[in-house]
Amino acid sequence: MSRLLHRSFEAPPPMVESGRGIWLRLASGQEVLDGSGGAAVACLGHGHERVIAAIEAQSRRVAYAHTSLFSSHPAEDLADLLLAGESGDLTHAFFVSSGSEAMEAALKLARQYFVERGEPERTRFIARRQSYHGNTLGALAAGGNRARRALYEPILSPVFSHVSPCFAYRFQRVEETEADYAARLAAELEAEFRRLGPHRVIAFIAEPVVGATTGCVPPAAGYFRAVREICQRHGALLILDEVMCGMGRTGTLHAWEQEEISPDIQVIAKGLGGGYQPIGGILIGRRVAASLAGGTGRFVHGHTYQAHPVACAAALAVQQVIKEDNLLANVRDMGARLEASLIERFGNHPQVGDIRGRGLFRALEFVSERSTKTPFAPGLKLHERVKDKALAFGLAIYPMGGTIDGKAGDHIIIAPPYTIDESGIDLIVSRLRAAVDAALASL
Repeated sequence: MSRLLHRSFEAPPPMVESGRGIWLRLASGQEVLDGSGGAAVACLGHGHERVIAAIEAQSRRVAYAHTSLFSSHPAEDLADLLLAGESGDLTHAFFVSSGSEAMEAALKLARQYFVERGEPERTRFIARRQSYHGNTLGALAAGGNRARRALYEPILSPVFSHVSPCFAYRFQRVEETEADYAARLAAELEAEFRRLGPHRVIAFIAEPVVGATTGCVPPAAGYFRAVREICQRHGALLILDEVMCGMGRTGTLHAWEQEEISPDIQVIAKGLGGGYQPIGGILIGRRVAASLAGGTGRFVHGHTYQAHPVACAAALAVQQVIKEDNLLANVRDMGARLEASLIERFGNHPQVGDIRGRGLFRALEFVSERSTKTPFAPGLKLHERVKDKALAFGLAIYPMGGTIDGKAGDHIIIAPPYTIDESGIDLIVSRLRAAVDAALASL
């Protein structure tokens, strides 16, 4: 019996022995194609020698330096690389050890910004239903994932309210154009600002392309431009959570670049370090940083492992490889091939209702009836069945239930490493089709 508290007591997960490129080798000897990069994390795949060398070199120099006393070259260099040219008027970075920690830092920074400005009455945040922003209590309260919130609801902060998700496949009305749908959601957000009192709202929080909770859902055209305008008009901040969809996953370094807007605070993690070390962070807009610099002069927040030198060295190497090997172009090219292949194999599948996403961030949503978009009964756990069958066929994917409302709906995410080639894409789709058919046959 394992003494490790796994995610479930039902059965211990298979043991990974090693990884190289897009492949994982299990203790059983099975070779598994990592078709989801874990949780859309392993953007360079496994065993990348340049990243390993950077980790080893930094470990030999200095493994740890507490940021109340010191800075380190990898942390400074990583910030310089990410903020070069100050794209989106983002000027400063703050590094932590996970996406959840990063979201907590964003929430605290946003609150301090308004206190520094003499607006302490701003205490409310608006986010969206069917969103996910992390598992710590503040981040969980910000998110709208009902299944993950349920157990902890009594101890979650009430300062977060939620508006509708931007999820066209499920919630755009038949008579609405895409522009109409975006306008309706913007009106709902405006109404929530007014219900709370615009002078009381700190920020609106959203994932540009929604990740795990609904499965790679891109926004309606014009939606984020409308959101940005509402926040500006009411003096609130825009916090964009790109933990899953950012750092190149959708084909541009930042997913917001495709929306022609920029955030006041951006949350990053998974693709930042590619899984080689635990790291997350926030990128901070000029006016937010300037407010602190011209006020108290300090951020009232910190972590023991903040800006960890080895973690930053790993992330720096990952980002250098992405840039120097022009991997964002490969994300776009292979993303287009993945989309076309998924449409070819699943476009007419009677139990696949939607194929969506951007870049190498794609999802299938399953339905029992396409014409009505009727989901499968939650108790069937179709997403888990597809995951299990895929693993049996040598493919790792990312499954999730509760796609529609936290209870009903099933989807799976495909998010392979940025280094994948055409043969890898073809193998993913071939094995996935076999897995989906086998899972449906098991119902």
